[in-house]
Amino acid sequence: MTDLPAADEQAHLPSSKDLADRIADALTLHRQGKLAEAEAIYRSVLSQAPLHVDALHLLGVIHHQRGENAVAAELLERAIGLDPDLDAVHANYGLVLQALKRPQEALANYNRALHLAPDFAAGYMNRGNALLDLNRPAEAIASYDRALKLKPNMALALVNRGTALEALGRHQEALTDYDSALQLKPDDPLALNNRANALRDLKRYGESANSFARLIAIDPNYDYAWGYKFFSQLYGCDWSAYDATRSRIMVGVERGERADTPFTFLAHCESAPAQLKCARTYIAHKHPPSSKPLWSGERYRHDKIRLAYVSADFHGHATSRLIAELFELHDTSRFESWAISLGPNEKGEMRERLECSFYRFVNTQGSSDRDVAQLLREQEIDIAVDLKGLTESSRTGIFAHRAAPVQVSYLGYPGTMGADYIDYLIADPHVVPPSHDSFYSEKIIRLPDTYQANDRKRPIAEHTPTRAELALPGEGVVFCCFNNNYKITPAVFDGWMRLLKRVEPSVLWLLQDNPEASRNLTDEAERRGVRGTRLVFAPRIGLAEHLARQRQADLFLDTFPCNAHTTASDALWAGLPILTCMGDSFASRVAGSLLNAVGLPELIAHSLHDYEALAFTLATEPGLLAQIRSKLARNRATHPLFDTDRFRRHIESAYIEIYRRYQSQEPPAAFDVAPDTR
Repeated sequence: MTDLPAADEQAHLPSSKDLADRIADALTLHRQGKLAEAEAIYRSVLSQAPLHVDALHLLGVIHHQRGENAVAAELLERAIGLDPDLDAVHANYGLVLQALKRPQEALANYNRALHLAPDFAAGYMNRGNALLDLNRPAEAIASYDRALKLKPNMALALVNRGTALEALGRHQEALTDYDSALQLKPDDPLALNNRANALRDLKRYGESANSFARLIAIDPNYDYAWGYKFFSQLYGCDWSAYDATRSRIMVGVERGERADTPFTFLAHCESAPAQLKCARTYIAHKHPPSSKPLWSGERYRHDKIRLAYVSADFHGHATSRLIAELFELHDTSRFESWAISLGPNEKGEMRERLECSFYRFVNTQGSSDRDVAQLLREQEIDIAVDLKGLTESSRTGIFAHRAAPVQVSYLGYPGTMGADYIDYLIADPHVVPPSHDSFYSEKIIRLPDTYQANDRKRPIAEHTPTRAELALPGEGVVFCCFNNNYKITPAVFDGWMRLLKRVEPSVLWLLQDNPEASRNLTDEAERRGVRGTRLVFAPRIGLAEHLARQRQADLFLDTFPCNAHTTASDALWAGLPILTCMGDSFASRVAGSLLNAVGLPELIAHSLHDYEALAFTLATEPGLLAQIRSKLARNRATHPLFDTDRFRRHIESAYIEIYRRYQSQEPPAAFDVAPDTR
């Protein structure tokens, strides 16, 4: 909210001195936070002078402060109609419009306010906020710069400029702004929260967790702070107070508190019902359905089904590594496939390949959620597929506008979105068995083999580096896990360390993501009686080389409760067997789905005890492990997992059925896709 207008500067005084004095008295009460008393005076003035601009304006401000923005908008519109040249009214109307998620109209009002009052620092800041809501961060930064030039010590403008810088990937500059804001307001919760997030983006996980801890000390119930703090710790493999923190978050989620975000919750939560609760709480807060949906029941009539994939990952991202060939194989006689690209225009081999795969490839970077949703509506897209879900860089707000008649969640997010405007979730009988349907807000489409697309064109480098070149020992078993470090939990790591002690000689080969994680994992090994040198860390390298080096591993040990996803597919494509533990949540059943589809269900355990026992058996019976590797090599070419065209036929059957239901005005319903027998 902008500062309340000063009685001697901003108030539009009526001719009656009595009314002017009463407005001045009300303003004093208003500034003191005595809203009910101030409201009574404003209403008294309006009872005598219904067209009193100041009373309408300031009564609208009170309604905005109470969160009653529809009422506030009506009052402020009336005030503007009576006098369109009051900068404060336009400025506050802009705030109301932003709260109503109408940023384009808010921007117009801020521009009008600044035309009337060019030196209004808060106006430039709020204008920047509207531009940020419109996904125009570079312009937002320019507006924040104007605000800070006029008022250098405006802490909130510094914080908001930092947010815009982060949107452009300029995390170090954002951190500088947050630190500057904290020098002005050392205990500002928003600055602390944003600083912690910037530090996480910079992979300074310990500092990030400490910043979140400071925030929690100031405000224990700050939105999602506990979950973000825990996630930073997990990325750095800092397991101090693991059980207590996890329990605190679980209790908060069950109470309907904003204790964790759905994506970060997946890393440590094994409960599908709790994940639904977390997602519903988050969606209600961040992405409620639009009160004015763009699609309202029309039936489009086209020769082909218009199918749009919406993602920020149309470049060398894990999602594209899985799905690129599906795009290339879509039946163009039945489907008109669109790519709605939300992310950076990163040039490269994958981007060029993807741009050639669609009927239309539309770069919408810099467009607001509503603008993208409007594009889908104007192009009469029949089925919009969200490939991001609730992961990083997601744009759920597009779907909240009901951009298309049928809206589908697929591939990017392994769980429910908790949003009633997402009609379907594409899954399979392994990741979401029928008994789990009630844990999902979406209707479940079950593909017959696996839900996960795979690209047979993923290159594997011809050269296989030697173990010595990879810093691996020449003899002994090489266990490996190339999952992101945050997925490693203390219980799983306990089992791994027991394996290393029982299987001599052996090492554990892990992904080298950040120095804190490597250091903490080494320390945790030592605490469990295992020499730290038996952990070998693999730096990130190109995909083809990464797949090739996996030939030197013996067995991939999966994580729990968040399995390997693309990483599991990569390992199996490279010929490396993966041992997994299957739980109750989608994220804990993904590797099991892939193993079933490649004909290796014997590598699925259903408890960590059985998982550890099976790992020991495979490590100590080389003949058995060799048989499994040979079976994987055979099955890779004959089983459904890597039969992309078979998968294409199945998912297209799903699209055809949901299109039929929509055209027949039937509500969304769960169904199984029959296996293609060709």
